[in-house]
Amino acid sequence: MASANKSTNPKNPKNPKNPKTTDKAAKNTAPKTSAKSPTKTPTKTANKSSGKERTAARRARIEEQRRAERARERRSRIITLVAATAILAGLVGGGAYLINAANDKEQAQAAPVKGEKSWKKLGQDHVDTEVDYPMTPPAGGDHDATWQNCNADVYTQPIRDENAVHALEHGAVWVTYNDKAAEADVKTLTDKVSRTPYSLMSPYESQSSPITLTAWGHQLNIKKASDPRVDEFFDKYVQGPQTPEPGAACTGGISA
Repeated sequence: MASANKSTNPKNPKNPKNPKTTDKAAKNTAPKTSAKSPTKTPTKTANKSSGKERTAARRARIEEQRRAERARERRSRIITLVAATAILAGLVGGGAYLINAANDKEQAQAAPVKGEKSWKKLGQDHVDTEVDYPMTPPAGGDHDATWQNCNADVYTQPIRDENAVHALEHGAVWVTYNDKAAEADVKTLTDKVSRTPYSLMSPYESQSSPITLTAWGHQLNIKKASDPRVDEFFDKYVQGPQTPEPGAACTGGISA
């Protein structure tokens, strides 16, 4: 009897029917759970990683752009250097060509025309009498005070030596011919003189050659107007370096 009462005592902690004991035991044996919400993804860490990746990618793009820009600058410098070198080479080559051409021209000007005769120390006094010249036709010496017009003038009649020599002093080339010259050659030379300022032409029967070209101090005898030395003589002596009075007038003198 006493045992039964003891087992049913509500204060007995071992009494399974005691609700307080049961609840307390349940509390002690129940798994503990956090009061916080279920575990979440570390968003802040992920955001930081993403930011670093974007920054690294941006830096990589910038570096690539810089490399490309440096490569373009190097190409531009190379192209500029090559172009400048080519231009400089062209200038040097062109300058050398011009210098050589000028030297060749000077040498050609200095060299006499093949077969020509020349005289130096010719008088230049003005006289009013006839002059006995040492060559025929005369190629220089004392002469009349008035020159023969030589502005592409063609004369069909003989002219005075003294007036013609004065024209030579002004830098003219004097073409003369006799009856041994072919008519076609006379016409060819007439056309040439008619197109050439500082030249004149006239018949000269006493000369030994069919055609004679005369400048101050220089003379060339030829047989045909087709002789290439005709152009050479004109190029060399029309207002050439032999001229005692370069630039002097070829008009305003005697015209017949």
